[in-house]
Amino acid sequence: MSYIIVTGAAGFIASCLVQELNAAGFENIIVVDDFSNPAKNLNLENKITAGKVHRDEFFAWLKQHAHEVDSVFHLGARTDTTEFKWEVLERLNLNYSREMWSACTAYGIPLLYASSAATYGMGEHGYRDDHRIVDKLKPLNPYGVSKNEFDKWVLQQTKTPPFWAGMKFFNVYGPNEYHKGRMASVIFHSFRQINETGKVRLFRSHHPGFEDGMQLRDFVYVKDVVNLLVNVMDKKPDAGLYNLGTGNARAFLHLAKAVFAALGKPENIEFIDTPADIRDKYQYFTEADMSKLQQNLSTDLSFHSLEDGVTDYVQNYLVNSKYI
Repeated sequence: MSYIIVTGAAGFIASCLVQELNAAGFENIIVVDDFSNPAKNLNLENKITAGKVHRDEFFAWLKQHAHEVDSVFHLGARTDTTEFKWEVLERLNLNYSREMWSACTAYGIPLLYASSAATYGMGEHGYRDDHRIVDKLKPLNPYGVSKNEFDKWVLQQTKTPPFWAGMKFFNVYGPNEYHKGRMASVIFHSFRQINETGKVRLFRSHHPGFEDGMQLRDFVYVKDVVNLLVNVMDKKPDAGLYNLGTGNARAFLHLAKAVFAALGKPENIEFIDTPADIRDKYQYFTEADMSKLQQNLSTDLSFHSLEDGVTDYVQNYLVNSKYI
């Protein structure tokens, strides 16, 4: 039996990936994380796995079991965009990922890893997953820098795993993000605000080209994300960096309206000033160019609409505090 490795497995996207693999009939999954957060560990309840390995012990485990490993989904990372301790990001996002790459190369194991749309910074160079612009990108926070530094390092390597893909996640939302606190999606926070206050607070626009609430993001439902991750590993398109969003930017106002509609409650939206300390770096538009992935998978990509994704998330998970 060949193992599938999922790192960061107790986290948001990775735990949903474990469920997606279970649904596809895979039970030979080794989950890797530090497992120190009880709230995160709830994400793995009722999942079928073949074993747990602490992240600090994983490479020793892999040395013993490499011949039994079919593929690695490396989604583990320090994902807090407000983390400013570079040594933490360097250790978990850069050095650990380099070691993972080197191990998969040495043992001949296909590798899919999580990059991020945070690498694109203010979008000065657009949102195309073009390898030629990676060196020019200027992420807005240390988290984005750590992800882009690894992408840059990867593209310099002459020795690679037999297949690799770096997936640039855009604004992912959905079940199993209860533990994320302030880093949870705007949908999650809107749901909480409505239940607690009856209203949603959104940032006012300070850009003459955008009305209040019409700042745009590429919101992508986690169910679509994990379905594509499995599809990429299965079909193994050309190795490279790939965007993973919907390719259809939507406004925060539309998102808030969708949450109210899913709850069957009247809309009550209040606009507040964007904090001055982040105002000059606030993004008014992000949208994944999905043409590269679509062409390389040779299939039409389909995604939940924002309204359908929000409705499913709110009514089938958030209302009852359920997990995937």
